[in-house]
Amino acid sequence: MESQNRETLGSRLGFLLLSAGCAIGLGNVWRFPYITGKYGGAAFVLIYLVFLVILGLPVMVCEFAVGRASRKSMSEAFKTLEPEGTKWHWYGGFAIAGNYLLMMFYTVVSGWFLKYFFEMISGKFTGMTPDEVGAAFGATASTASTLLIWMAIVIVIGFGTCFLGLQKGVERITKIMMTALLVIMIGLAIYVAFLPGAGAGYAFYLKPNFKALVSGEHGLWDTIYAAMGQAFFTLSLGIGSMEIFGSYIGKDHSLTGESLRVIGLDTFVAICAGLIIFPACAAFNVDAGAGPGLAFVSLPNVFNMMGPVVGRIVGAFFFLFMSFAALSTVIAVFENIVAFPMDKLGWSRSKAVLINFVAMLVLATPAALGMSVWSGVHFGAHIGSIDALEDFIVSQNLLPLGSMLFLLFCTIKKGWGWDGFIAEADAGEGIKFPKNKVVQFYLRYIAPLIILVVFIAGYFDIFGKK
Repeated sequence: MESQNRETLGSRLGFLLLSAGCAIGLGNVWRFPYITGKYGGAAFVLIYLVFLVILGLPVMVCEFAVGRASRKSMSEAFKTLEPEGTKWHWYGGFAIAGNYLLMMFYTVVSGWFLKYFFEMISGKFTGMTPDEVGAAFGATASTASTLLIWMAIVIVIGFGTCFLGLQKGVERITKIMMTALLVIMIGLAIYVAFLPGAGAGYAFYLKPNFKALVSGEHGLWDTIYAAMGQAFFTLSLGIGSMEIFGSYIGKDHSLTGESLRVIGLDTFVAICAGLIIFPACAAFNVDAGAGPGLAFVSLPNVFNMMGPVVGRIVGAFFFLFMSFAALSTVIAVFENIVAFPMDKLGWSRSKAVLINFVAMLVLATPAALGMSVWSGVHFGAHIGSIDALEDFIVSQNLLPLGSMLFLLFCTIKKGWGWDGFIAEADAGEGIKFPKNKVVQFYLRYIAPLIILVVFIAGYFDIFGKK
């Protein structure tokens, strides 16, 4: 039975922006542009969009359906819906562990963007040479005190928002951040469109070159695998990050339509990030395939070339938008972490927030130190540092395997089952989930097989190469 005191979201817009805010993060605005640059541009984007629909959409509908039907977080969701005697609920502990692990390194990297916003607006990078910009990033990413301070600021903002409550804190502040993020992005995309030389960036990003895709540096399979992985991981599916928001909404609207809106917003932000970065890089002849350093090394150089005043303003807005993208994910995942002991142990929101706040400060510290004073701590040549290990456990293991479990739980008789899933997914107005035998077969057998391929290929990509 649903608790009489369970909090709910105040509006449908709040649900959509919260869910989108969880999905929209560094995977969209940081990883997507540089991995698109690495794998050749527009052809990669098309493959990415295909996998977003055939993998991301059904798993998201499953997560929302489990949440809305159970009215519980991952602590009790499977237990509420599973047939008696089955053990699906055992995954709840692994899912919440995934949320903790994700935040243990994500809060550290999020701090970089917040720091860069304040440094950009203060004019720190004005007049720096490219080598000096690179050295500044090296100092940011390797100084223990800097990493710990900005990590702590991100954790304070995230749990402070959760402390205010679901509607007054999480929903209200995410609405403001997401609205500002979209406005800033659109403004930046319009601005760079008028830069001389931007056209080459649009051609690279929007005009597919399938010949180069087959004969290029990475080859067809590596590009397909990378697109599959990016589409899968950008939505943070499989660890209950979306499930929790399904548990906070009513049955007024069908979940397929809501999932399409969330994925649409997520994709819009990812595509728009590319519409800012690639034309800007082309206009100033900067390599768009520069890897993870693209945001912190290449782009500050681009902003410097725009002039001391304009570059400072554009750069500050860019890192503000990046910070909002990162913080929206932090707040959404922290809400899942807070809801777990509230459902499982009956804790009050304030108790859950305060205990998890202290726990997260402790748990995130190793990743920060692993980039600095503990940089010598390594987990083999294939994984590397502490934060890389945490990322490996989440991205390569819990996200794909968790997503596969959600699909199987919603489609097989020994789980929640197809009928229960379809009834929940289709409740309310809007687009209904396809319920023919072909779709059912695809979700029960083919989609889990694709996810298994992603899982195995991920291991091969990490451990199978010299």
